[in-house]
Amino acid sequence: MERRRFLGLAAATGAAAGAALTAGCGSDAGTQSSALKVVAADYGEPGQGDGSQGYWDALVRRFRHRHPGIAVEVEVHGWKDVDKRVAAMVAAGRPPDIAQIGAYADFAAQRRLYSAGEVLSIPVQADFLPALAEAGEVRRVQYGMPFVASTRLLFYNRTLFVKAGLDPDSPPRTWNQLARAAAKLKAAGVKIPYGLPLGAEEAPAEAMMWMLSGGGAFTDKVGNYTIDAAANIKTFNWLRDSLVGPKLTNPDPGGTDRRELFAAFTRGEVGMLNGHPTLLRETRRRGVKYGTAVPPGAEGPSGATLGVADWVMAFKENGRRQDVGRFLDFVFSEENHYDFADRYDLLPVTTSANDRMRERAGHKPLRRFQQELLSAEFYPVGKVSWAKVSGDIKRGIGKAVAADADPVKVLSALQRRAEAEDYAVRES
Repeated sequence: MERRRFLGLAAATGAAAGAALTAGCGSDAGTQSSALKVVAADYGEPGQGDGSQGYWDALVRRFRHRHPGIAVEVEVHGWKDVDKRVAAMVAAGRPPDIAQIGAYADFAAQRRLYSAGEVLSIPVQADFLPALAEAGEVRRVQYGMPFVASTRLLFYNRTLFVKAGLDPDSPPRTWNQLARAAAKLKAAGVKIPYGLPLGAEEAPAEAMMWMLSGGGAFTDKVGNYTIDAAANIKTFNWLRDSLVGPKLTNPDPGGTDRRELFAAFTRGEVGMLNGHPTLLRETRRRGVKYGTAVPPGAEGPSGATLGVADWVMAFKENGRRQDVGRFLDFVFSEENHYDFADRYDLLPVTTSANDRMRERAGHKPLRRFQQELLSAEFYPVGKVSWAKVSGDIKRGIGKAVAADADPVKVLSALQRRAEAEDYAVRES
């Protein structure tokens, strides 16, 4: 997820090659050429011994027992490397059969992918949450199969709220209430009243959350970029003038990554910030008393919150449609999919696994995130130009809140580049 996991799994350790688990008939059974090749991302935290390779190895062993004629090899890479690894394999003419990475639209536009309907059984495809299935579409055909998801809520430190004379049971519901709460936190000596990560790691997510809370978005309902829309300009003017200017945030929002602020929140140094489910684990482990709420909006609680998903795609280069389909049906079965989401405190993308998680008392803190997932707004990942536009946003949108910045100029420049990228894609 762009987005990545607690303490920056964008910096996760490099490749961890998965051992091939093979079986089958014929002389080539068990060789690399006969095995389904899967490249997946690592969701474990560096140094914690919870890497994803173990999950995939156990999954493949169970699959082998059920389908002894299909060999599978899974190669796991950290988020820093996995997208580049798959792109290099495709460029070399040796794409994997299945990739589990952050974006799919480029490959779909190049007609390299099977559609979801070509590989998944009808019950499995129908089990995806509708909003996520729709987010996986390019020109109304689903090519991206959601793997796991997250939503965002406002996290706040209840202990610091009490210290500042704020009611810990009444988090801010509007922007002005948030600014007033931040000012009281600052007066009480809180190091970072509101954590605003607009550095490269989190810029698209934090920016989109604020845009949504102000009635804007990166695109309109028909998919046209609207980065410099009036609602978005108003939002960034407010951020600059009401939070950053009065020094109610971290000193340099445009140069601050999410992982820094997540770590500071678990140390009790941040009063409020937007966060996703994986922040829960470390916060609880450190004994931080926290609350969550729908992010504040301009006039009331935000009418929409951000949803983020990672994606599975099936390449058709090697012609393994049936074998790929059998494996993916197994991956997305209720038990196996729930097992992965449960392991990393992420949200399942299927109705059956979501229902199972909702029934587990131990996952009660995730229920609000699950509820938000049903109506969340997602990045425009179905736009082929989004990968490059997202990169521009990562590098540039944090400048809009600098003390001497003009949000109109910053957002308009991003809008022009986005329109140019979109035009280039259409003309190619």
